[in-house]
Amino acid sequence: MMLQGEYLGMMLTIEEVDKENLAFFGYCAQGDFRLQRGKKSGLLRYPPTTACPWTRERDYDWVSVEGKGAVHSYAEVHHGIQPAFKQRVPYMVLIVDLNTQKGQPSEHEALRVAGNLVTPDGELAPPEAVKTVGIGTRVRMVFSQVTDGFALPQWTIDEAAEQPAAPWRYPEE
Repeated sequence: MMLQGEYLGMMLTIEEVDKENLAFFGYCAQGDFRLQRGKKSGLLRYPPTTACPWTRERDYDWVSVEGKGAVHSYAEVHHGIQPAFKQRVPYMVLIVDLNTQKGQPSEHEALRVAGNLVTPDGELAPPEAVKTVGIGTRVRMVFSQVTDGFALPQWTIDEAAEQPAAPWRYPEE
């Protein structure tokens, strides 16, 4: 079954043949962040794929994972390309190191998940929130509903977590 819905004025589609992404975004729609774990490697992976990147095996299980971590990198967008984003600049796209599986399979690796910085209710974060986030900021996952059976994993500041005193940010001109 194909999934299709509108998010901020853009039509998003997951085709029927893309069973891994259909399952992933379906779990997100249930508020459950799940990743594939290779049966042979025992390692989680993101994004969803047909085979384990370490062993090339195709057998896996879906495992619920805590959606918490720290900002690894970010892009602060000031020129929205999509029409719906033009009124929402600046907005932030985050790459987050999950707390889960950090330092595996090697000490420099982590599960890194991309998503927009949003408010706790899933709206793009306002400029005053964008200015407070940098590398090291602690975030937690929330889900933005696209349509029935389809939600996007996004990131919001984790108010319950201890935050760095001064998260690193790119110098401003």
